[in-house]
Amino acid sequence: MTTGLLIVQILNGLQFGILLFLVAAGLTLVFGVMDFINLAHGVQYMLGAYLAVTFVSLTGSFVLGLVLALAAALVFGLALEFLVFRHLYERDHLDQVLATFGLILLLNQGVKMVWGAAPLSVPLPVFLTGNVALMDGILYPTYRFALIGSGLAVGALLWFIVEKTRTGMLLRAGASNAPMVSALGVDIRKLFMIVFAFGTMLAGFAGAMAAPILSVEPGMGDTVLILAFVVIVIGGIGSIRGAFVAALIVGLVDTLGRSFMNDLLRLFMSAPSARATGAALSSMLIYLLMAVVLFVRPEGLLPARGRT
Repeated sequence: MTTGLLIVQILNGLQFGILLFLVAAGLTLVFGVMDFINLAHGVQYMLGAYLAVTFVSLTGSFVLGLVLALAAALVFGLALEFLVFRHLYERDHLDQVLATFGLILLLNQGVKMVWGAAPLSVPLPVFLTGNVALMDGILYPTYRFALIGSGLAVGALLWFIVEKTRTGMLLRAGASNAPMVSALGVDIRKLFMIVFAFGTMLAGFAGAMAAPILSVEPGMGDTVLILAFVVIVIGGIGSIRGAFVAALIVGLVDTLGRSFMNDLLRLFMSAPSARATGAALSSMLIYLLMAVVLFVRPEGLLPARGRT
């Protein structure tokens, strides 16, 4: 392991963590404010990527395609909220899980019918091609730096909205005690739509930004959804700060574990045994981390105020 490789993998972990945060932030708002288990949240990430493929291809501009993809993802998310989700708010969690899981299957098949089953991709924007020199002989793609920077900027904007605006005050209050917020005269339906708008935009943005560096294919949101649930459990349900910190931790632990676990185990065992054990352990690390956090702090690292 060299210093240059370590720096590159840390940046990869931060980039992965930023993507997880964009997905998990919307999910933790929906789960925290509405007490609604939306397994179809990963589908919105997938649709953001597919919409980016479509609009970048149609317009020839990455920026314009990104804006149109976000707008289309928002409209689609609000349509789902109006047609499906709002009819499940008063149902128990089992009904929500079954209905949203069925929606995953339906939309994954719908994506195959519209875009096909073959993986697609989005070309890197011309102005973000190339690399940044980190040190002698170590380069890192400019687009990945842009992804990290844009994710941090969106996270800062989300923090400002949640912490410094009236809408954010209602979101935080709803995360702590939604029935009381409704009893005080707040239109809870409107609040729920705002929450879904936030979640849809964030998941769609994550998918669109990931499209140039990952394969865009049916089911790509399923794995991300599982990791997003891990993030909100570690960070604390309903907590944006917790989701941010936990996403970075999960991204770094997963990336560094997959990169260096074999090298670490070779210090204690033979190379074949290290490869076999390292492959198993590296895929388990984030779940072991979640188990440790739940044992030490069952409410999460930074739980939303009112949930401790």
